[in-house]
Amino acid sequence: MKIVAVCGLGIGTSAILKVNAERALDRLGLTADVDASDLAGIATAAADAQVILTSSELADAVRAAIGRSFAEIVEVSNYFDVEEIGAKLETSLG
Repeated sequence: MKIVAVCGLGIGTSAILKVNAERALDRLGLTADVDASDLAGIATAAADAQVILTSSELADAVRAAIGRSFAEIVEVSNYFDVEEIGAKLETSLG
């Protein structure tokens, strides 16, 4: 399974989301390859992803960038909240 964490311009925020997604997956007893990407690189990064984690503000831009991808876009309110990320991943992957 592949998950991509996306932020707008740089990779800093997506790296934070990536690390916290890995923590959330670990707590759930799940494994996945988690990558970080900026919006400009999302089409390539998400080509074989099942889940894309991003903010509500970027969700529409991500949808437009990935086109016909089958990846589910999961909107995260707080990139630092491992509990929120875990709950959303559990719902998505469950």
